[in-house]
Amino acid sequence: MGEYPDWLTQASAPPHRPAIEQATARQRILTKPPGSLGQLEDLAIQLAGLLNTDRPALYHPHIILFAGDHGVTAEGISAYPSEVTGQMLANFVAGGAAISVLARALEAELHVVDVGTLLSDPLAGIHTDKVARGTRNFRREPALTPADLIHALEAGRDAARRAQEAGADILILGEMGIGNTSSASALTAALTDTDPARVVGAGTGLVGDRLAQKIHVISQSLAFHGLMPGRHPPLLCLKKVGGHEIAALTGAFIASTQAGTPVLVDGFICSVAALAAVQLNPSIRDWLLFSHRSAEPGHSILLDALDASPLFDLGLRLGEGSGAALALPLLQLACTLHNEMATFEGAGVSTSP
Repeated sequence: MGEYPDWLTQASAPPHRPAIEQATARQRILTKPPGSLGQLEDLAIQLAGLLNTDRPALYHPHIILFAGDHGVTAEGISAYPSEVTGQMLANFVAGGAAISVLARALEAELHVVDVGTLLSDPLAGIHTDKVARGTRNFRREPALTPADLIHALEAGRDAARRAQEAGADILILGEMGIGNTSSASALTAALTDTDPARVVGAGTGLVGDRLAQKIHVISQSLAFHGLMPGRHPPLLCLKKVGGHEIAALTGAFIASTQAGTPVLVDGFICSVAALAAVQLNPSIRDWLLFSHRSAEPGHSILLDALDASPLFDLGLRLGEGSGAALALPLLQLACTLHNEMATFEGAGVSTSP
């Protein structure tokens, strides 16, 4: 790892095999045909192994949203100006954003962390943990210095630890940052050896010539940094074309799972951070649950690279952790069914044909 901290590669514990075996045995005796609840059965068993109990339950979900701005917006690759990032942070605090509404409905704690926005002053209700205001323009120079990258990774680690100390039993990670689909697209191409034209999507709503400009800028940026073709080391990719919030997500994924807390993964931007985290530390993969398939074309490429089967596809591309928040009730209901359904013996239901 050289200049980067050793904690990034410390292994997460494997899922608890006895709990998995006990939960699997319970699924076989519940009053239903085997496998008839599909992925809900798999989720209950998976959570049993992660939570080390044959009766898993999720009572204390926490949502952590990381925010940062991107210098590459100077290249005309976003439908919205960078000022929107800071304005949306105020909206999160005021309770008007989609993730704010979902957090209230789910009775989940919402933590918003400014790890690199253009805001010059701290915003009330936001945890500020940054050493730079926005990244550099990665079309012209590396997005992050090594010190920037280390700080962002550790800001993600520290945010995850704060949530865990507050009692979180599952984490939902999200992001906000104008320009971050461009960064995520560049990272996806560099981490998976994929042509940028297959990866780049509308983001905040680009079409026509402006979408073509986005593809051109990302292709030129990857060439400038020597990141195509091939699959390149994740920390190098994060430094060259990443973002403060994407690096923070990467650190949070690793730290969460090292501490034994499962993470529900959101869409495109969170998934590229998850792939970077898994490539850095493969032991964390078992602790990640994947919520949905985004409308961003690069997301399917990431899901394939992560060998992930998401729970649903609603055509979402908002970010903020919104898709993962929508998936949380499915996990909770999978546990409730697993725990509260009667067994054949208990209900007096015959198992004979």
